[in-house]
Amino acid sequence: MSDYSPARPCRLADVPHWDIETDVAVVGFGAAGSCAAIEARQAGAEVDVFEIAAKGGGSASWSGGEVYVGGSGGTSVQLEAGFTDATDDFERYLLMAGGPAADAERVALYAKHGVEHFEWLKAQGVPFKGTYLPGKWIEPTTDDTLLWSGSEQAWPFCRHAAPAPRGHTVQYTGWGGGKVLMERLCGRAEALGARVHYGARTLCLIVDDSGAVRGVVVRLDGKAWCVSARRGVILCAGGFIANQEMVKRFAPQALDCKQQVTGGNDNGSGIRMGISVGAATLNMQEFFATLPFFPPASLVKGIFINSRGQRFINEDAYHGRVAHYVLRQPQGRAWLLVDNAIFGRPVIEPDIAIAAVGESWEEVEQELGLPEGALQHCVEEFNRYAAKGEDPYFHKGAEWLRPLSEPPFAAIAYSPEDTNFHAFTLGGLATLPSGEVLDADGEPIVGLYAAGRTACGLPRWGEGYSSGLSLGDSTFFGRHAGRTSAQRNSAQAIEAPTSGWQPASG
Repeated sequence: MSDYSPARPCRLADVPHWDIETDVAVVGFGAAGSCAAIEARQAGAEVDVFEIAAKGGGSASWSGGEVYVGGSGGTSVQLEAGFTDATDDFERYLLMAGGPAADAERVALYAKHGVEHFEWLKAQGVPFKGTYLPGKWIEPTTDDTLLWSGSEQAWPFCRHAAPAPRGHTVQYTGWGGGKVLMERLCGRAEALGARVHYGARTLCLIVDDSGAVRGVVVRLDGKAWCVSARRGVILCAGGFIANQEMVKRFAPQALDCKQQVTGGNDNGSGIRMGISVGAATLNMQEFFATLPFFPPASLVKGIFINSRGQRFINEDAYHGRVAHYVLRQPQGRAWLLVDNAIFGRPVIEPDIAIAAVGESWEEVEQELGLPEGALQHCVEEFNRYAAKGEDPYFHKGAEWLRPLSEPPFAAIAYSPEDTNFHAFTLGGLATLPSGEVLDADGEPIVGLYAAGRTACGLPRWGEGYSSGLSLGDSTFFGRHAGRTSAQRNSAQAIEAPTSGWQPASG
């Protein structure tokens, strides 16, 4: 057993016998894995799921339970709340959110079928109350459904795509509605007959002489089991934020974030297994980071400055976008300037340090040790324009503009060393929207699929992330990976990759 490694595949000739035979082997039982299992079972395939933990859910069970969907005029919840959401606007927003490496084909598919996918989730038993929660939130603590969960209303996104709230949150009161989402999806997969093996660590892939993936080796009950997957293996094993060596190699700036957003098993093993059989990777340097500086929403009316006393971001942008801008500032130093009228302590960081307090901005500037006059000039100019409802440099929305003029004044510390930034990785295996894993020449690797954070999906740029994109991507493209693998003819599965893929119907 010690000879097996995710970095090296096992050769088919070295398999003494099959301990388990199935059509589709799913590695990981989180958002992507559960949806892959559901679709594969509904397509008539035998499915075995191998989950390293003692129960299903993965990192998704630690999330807020938000799914980012829209388009087609609007979901039932959007329409009930009075919002419309054209597919073109949804698609344009997703393309901007995907950044320089956005996948136009993947985005178009998701934008076209977002409403259908929301209805599919409901059909699996995922509960949504259907009510709208106005304001700016990290995640709702109420059991409401719809919220603004990205930069839809912020510049530059709002200049190119009509804004609409698209975060659809599972009905749950308090933090962490993701566990409800995953209880329903995992339960549905098992009810449909997926055989789930808990405490099963997948050690490596099994390949034949042609390079086609034929199965996996798993450690189960203290032994190495060889699993034949006649129609394919789907890697849904999460990202690599919990693998410090991989983070150092590919996304070193993520190490500045103290909190890993993971269920504990995002160790990169799925990505490493894909690489071991020739898979290409994409955007391995990209990561999500968050700076939870609101609620209270009043803090959005403050302004962020760096160690030069300069502003650098429109503060009404999504908190993850703000976090990436903070991480890029000189010496990684940043403060949020507020006055008495808007002061508050962020709900998630109630003990955050107040770096400076003064009856004038000059006193705050001196206490922070900034260049003389820099902060004062910045605030004076901001106040002059804010009084007119303008922000010519950063285009902050008018509803968040007001002069910072009521003493006492304060600077709240928002550097990585002062507060808890959260992070997870966005890079992963290159795949088609069907879930087929691609090699360095862009050709599918026979018998291998991936979805969720093991793949590089919709969320592939930290500065453009919106809450709910990961769950939307994982559940939607997990479904398609399951459907594609199950529909492959097992007699031909080792001869050629699938072709003519079509999106699964609702």
